[in-house]
Amino acid sequence: MQHLIDSFLQTELDKLNKEQKKAALHKEGPLLVLAGAGSGKTKVVVTRIAALIAQGVDPYNILGVTFTNKAAQEMKERVSSLIGKSVLISTFHSLGVRILRESIDRLGFSRQFIIYDADDSLKLIKTLSKELYGPDEKIDAKELQSLFSSIKNNLERAIPPNIESIYNLYKKRLFELQAVDFDDLLFLPTLLFQRHPDVLEYYQDRWHYMLVDEYQDTNHAQYEFVRLLVQKRKNLFVVGDPDQSIYSWRGASIRNILDFEQDYRDATIIKLEQNYRSTRTILSAANAVIKNNDSRYEKALWSAHDEGEKISLFQARSERLEAHFVAHMVRQIRSLHGIPLSDIAIFYRTNFQSRPFEDLLLSQKIPYTIIGGLSFYQRKEIKDILAYLRLLENPNDLISFLRVINMPKRGFGEQFLTKLTAYAQREAIPIMHLLRSPPPSEIRTSAKQKAGWQEFATLYHNLLQAKEKKPLSELVRDVITQSGYLSIIDLDKETREERRENVAELIAKAAEWEDMQIQDMQIQDMQEAENPEKEPSLSRFLEELTLTTSLDSLEENNSDRLSLMTAHNGKGLEFQIVFLVGLEEELFPHINSKHSPDSLEEERRLFYVGITRAKKKLFLTYTTQRHLWGGLRHMRPSRFLHEIPFELRKIIKQ
Repeated sequence: MQHLIDSFLQTELDKLNKEQKKAALHKEGPLLVLAGAGSGKTKVVVTRIAALIAQGVDPYNILGVTFTNKAAQEMKERVSSLIGKSVLISTFHSLGVRILRESIDRLGFSRQFIIYDADDSLKLIKTLSKELYGPDEKIDAKELQSLFSSIKNNLERAIPPNIESIYNLYKKRLFELQAVDFDDLLFLPTLLFQRHPDVLEYYQDRWHYMLVDEYQDTNHAQYEFVRLLVQKRKNLFVVGDPDQSIYSWRGASIRNILDFEQDYRDATIIKLEQNYRSTRTILSAANAVIKNNDSRYEKALWSAHDEGEKISLFQARSERLEAHFVAHMVRQIRSLHGIPLSDIAIFYRTNFQSRPFEDLLLSQKIPYTIIGGLSFYQRKEIKDILAYLRLLENPNDLISFLRVINMPKRGFGEQFLTKLTAYAQREAIPIMHLLRSPPPSEIRTSAKQKAGWQEFATLYHNLLQAKEKKPLSELVRDVITQSGYLSIIDLDKETREERRENVAELIAKAAEWEDMQIQDMQIQDMQEAENPEKEPSLSRFLEELTLTTSLDSLEENNSDRLSLMTAHNGKGLEFQIVFLVGLEEELFPHINSKHSPDSLEEERRLFYVGITRAKKKLFLTYTTQRHLWGGLRHMRPSRFLHEIPFELRKIIKQ
């Protein structure tokens, strides 16, 4: 077996360039791989894992962390196909769930905690705001939610005094409900490591080698989480590119990668500068733009590809004419060169810019898809059914209870539910355990409410029995049918067909998930400690859905459609043809970066990311006037356009 691994490894190493091979064969100590766009970083990470195993490292002692389920799954599959071994490669949040399921009791939580998504968290904050400040006080719950997220991602280093009371109440109520929010999946494991050195040492001895992808996107909690895990052995292998650090608005800190050599004094730095994606002209433009930033490691992308076509620059008189130009070029490219729509993308700075393009594409019957739009799991009917399922998993789940108790209507008004919630909290009784008897006598109840109470109690009891006896897909079907949810869907004739198809798809998803879990049990050669719960379960199903992101399913739809998205959503993707549109001052770069040098540098990095998505051909467009912020405005070309050398551009006339 070892001979086969060595043979496969040598074959893979022969495919790497000099710097890639150097990174893949690194074993001990901290290493930063500065991986430029399109430089084959995934291949390096996968080969490095294979090399560690070939050098005698137990796969159980290797941990890989990335940011999306799609990237994690791709890496796992490539490692498995390369050497026939399974290695734990996970997103940060999935890893957090794993650690908390095993050790959260040290923080006083039950291991059966539930995970609140953003909507659940927001509803809880609204409930607490009314409780703390009264129903008439105008509180921006979304702003509070954003502040709470920032506080946790910064490990509570600074809590504004004006929100300290409601933040602490929010944490307290989550604990009472035995629930964690999405930010807790990073915050609580780090807190666990800080407070319990023995727990930290257990995980340090479990994972001797840690690999982190997209290190430039880490926030403070992720930085500290990683630092603590590798503190004992310092075997940290991080891959990233400060030139592609574009997520400061969600807490990412470019300093984490720029200060790597200060944090790990004996670190090795390897630069991957050969690009396997784009033409030399596109890379020359990208290099010319990004060199204007100060916060970066010096590097220059190069390619063995042809020079390629010059970059097309188009000035339109309005956003409508800009859209007409793009649509015309898309049709021309498709007819003359046979490039499918799925290999063409339109990038813009902010979501509202999609409207003129959508209007025109619809009128010209050009199929398109908006990337980063509403996810399947965010649709109302899906969230309603998942709320029922979550109640079956955890009787403390107040948010899910409030979501479904009146679906269909059972006569429970806000006043009744407020009193019921207060009673459950005062008596420290899980909300669903109240169904074991009639409503509390101290709460006045009408005949309709009593009947609704009994109906809901019977439904919950029947579904609990189904949960114990039936496969997951049948349980989902029972929830949909027994709850009467189909009758709710049918009330709206315009949407009922689509919504029925959606809930049917959820049943299919559950069945597919069960099959995949069973197949994994049969084919994986994993150690017992790495797979503590082998049977498919409702708990694991709900966790997976909560952790799923809209971009993870980007390639599941193989139909030939033009892709429209913000430049942020384009990170990690590539297309034969790219249109970067709306390149005007106060739009790209965004007006919010106007007075901040750091923000302006991030806008330039975002522009750089957009450029480097293109493989063969890049179009840059801007308008001289645009309907913006309530009026028609005269626009100036983006400063970033002037940073591209004249000899790399060709101007297209209207």
